[in-house]
Amino acid sequence: MVTIYGIKNCDTMKKAMRWLEEHGVDYRFHDYRKQGLDEDRLLAWEKELGWETLLNRRGMLWRKLPAATRDNIGRESALACMRENPGIIKRPLLDLGHRRIVGFKAEEYAGLF
Repeated sequence: MVTIYGIKNCDTMKKAMRWLEEHGVDYRFHDYRKQGLDEDRLLAWEKELGWETLLNRRGMLWRKLPAATRDNIGRESALACMRENPGIIKRPLLDLGHRRIVGFKAEEYAGLF
């Protein structure tokens, strides 16, 4: 089964879940702000996608980080930020089982399903 990771009140998450529902795709929603995100999963995502892809540099949580942290971000500090607050991970993260997709583009989803 497809799992979509993110936070419930995100507009992009809502668009992605609406697209899945409208196209008859069964999915499970994992709110990593409420349900957490285990270390092994985070490291597997980072290995597959790269920390740069996972880190949401456009959101409010990124802007709230101290300038020194933002200016000197690297793999370890980015992973530490994601561990402390998974809401800083780009969303949605769509887990297809054999592959993960970050972000939502209707055309890309259409190609997957």
